Amino acid sequence: MKRLLLINPVRKKSGYLLSRFTRFPPLGLAYLAGVTPDGWDVKIIDENFEPFKFESADLVGITAFTSSINRAYEIAGIYKDEGIPVVLGGIHASMVEDEVLKYADVVVSGECESVWPELLDDFSAGRLKHFYQGERIDLEDNPPGPRRELLDSRYLWQSVQTSRGCPFDCTFCSVTRYLGKGFRQRTAEDVLDELEQLPGKYIAFVDDNLVGSTAKSRARAKKIFQGMIDRGMKKRWWMQTSINITDDEELLSLAAKAGCYVAFVGFETIDQAGLLEMHKGVNIKIGIEHYSSVVKSFHRFGIGVMGGFIIGSDFESPAFYRRFAGFLLNSGIDICQISILTPLPGTQLFDKLKKEDRLIHNSFPEDWEKYRLSRVVHQAEGIEEEMIYRGDNYLKKKIYTGLGLFRRMLKSTLAIRNPLKIAGILLFNRAMRRSWKKSYYYDRFPHSLGDENE
Repeated sequence: MKRLLLINPVRKKSGYLLSRFTRFPPLGLAYLAGVTPDGWDVKIIDENFEPFKFESADLVGITAFTSSINRAYEIAGIYKDEGIPVVLGGIHASMVEDEVLKYADVVVSGECESVWPELLDDFSAGRLKHFYQGERIDLEDNPPGPRRELLDSRYLWQSVQTSRGCPFDCTFCSVTRYLGKGFRQRTAEDVLDELEQLPGKYIAFVDDNLVGSTAKSRARAKKIFQGMIDRGMKKRWWMQTSINITDDEELLSLAAKAGCYVAFVGFETIDQAGLLEMHKGVNIKIGIEHYSSVVKSFHRFGIGVMGGFIIGSDFESPAFYRRFAGFLLNSGIDICQISILTPLPGTQLFDKLKKEDRLIHNSFPEDWEKYRLSRVVHQAEGIEEEMIYRGDNYLKKKIYTGLGLFRRMLKSTLAIRNPLKIAGILLFNRAMRRSWKKSYYYDRFPHSLGDENE
C-alpha cells in the first residue's frame, strides 16, 4: 500500500494560534483524504499541535496560506532532498503558481479535490505533471466529505463548510479569485446529515458567508437552522455572514434557536472613503451610522457579534484612531478583531500597490512571512508606518484591557443575558488580547498617540 502524507504547516506560533478556543482543523486536507482512492495509507500531519518531524512517504501533499508558505517550502525541501515527490496547493499556490513550482514538484491551482484522483493515477503510472488546474465543484452533487478521523482530536471546534464562493468583490480579499463569485451550496439535507454525525458540541461554519445574499441562499440557511432545531442537535456554533443579515428577523431567530453563539461580521472601517476604496458595497448601503443598530439586532436574539476591522488605509490619523476607539467602546460589539491592511497575492489591492510601487516588503518569497495581517507591508498615503502601529496598540489597549474591557463585557452581559455565551465571548477576547501581546509591534511602538491625556 502506498503512503500519502498531507501536511498543514504553521509559521512560528502566535498567541492567537496558541489558544485552543481559536484554532481550527485543516479541513481542506481532510477533504483531499476523502477523495483519495483505496490503496493509499493516508496520514495528516498538523503543526497546529506538533512540530513537523520527517516521516517517509511515497507522495507528500502540502497546503499553506501566504503567511505560512515559507514553512511549507522548508518542509517541501526536506522531502525533495529525499527524492520524494511534493504536491503543493491551497490559496497561496493558486495565486503565485510559478513561484511555488520552484519549491514543489507539482502545483495544484484551485479546488484540489476535483483533480486529486487524476493526479494520484498519474503518479502511479509515472506520468505526474508539474501543474494541475482544479475545477469548481458542484456542491449540490454531494461530493465525498472529509475524513475527520484523520484530524487531531484535540480541536475544540468541528469545522464545517456548506458553501464556496463569494458574490462580493472586496479589494483586499482573494476568495473571489480563488473560489469564484458564484455562490455554490450544498443541500440543506446533506449539511444536516453531516452535522448529526459530528462528535462534540462546538461547530465552526467556515463558509465565507453562511447565509449568502440571495433569496435562495437565505431559504437554504433557514432550512439548515430549522433542521438543527427539529433534529434536536443542541450544537453551539458560530458563522461568518454579511452585515445585511439583520434585515431578516426570522432568519436571526432560527439561527439563535439552532444554537448560534456568535456571528462574525466584516464591518471593516468607520470611514466612508475607506469602505468605497475596499468596494464594500453592502456596508455602504447599510451605512456606518447604522452599525450599532446592526449589533442590537443580533443581540435582540441573544447572538454575540465579532466585528472584523481593518486599519492602515490611506490618510488615517490620530484623530481617526481616537474616534474609532470611541466607536468600539460604545457600539456593543462583543469581540473586536482588528487587522492591519494587507495586500495578499491575488487581490486587487496587491495588484494596485505593486503597480504603484508601494510595497515596502517585496523580496519574495522571504517577505511573505510578513503578510500575516499584523504587519505594515505597504506605504500608506498620508500616514507614517509608525503611527499605524501606534494606532493599533492604542486601540487594543483601549478595548482589551482594564476599564475598556470591563465596560465592553458589561454591555455584552446586559445585552445577551446568557452566562455560557458571555463566557465564550470572554475567552475570545482573551485570545485576541494574547495575540496582540505576542505581535511584532506590541513592544516596539508606544501604546499612545502622543497625547499625554490618553
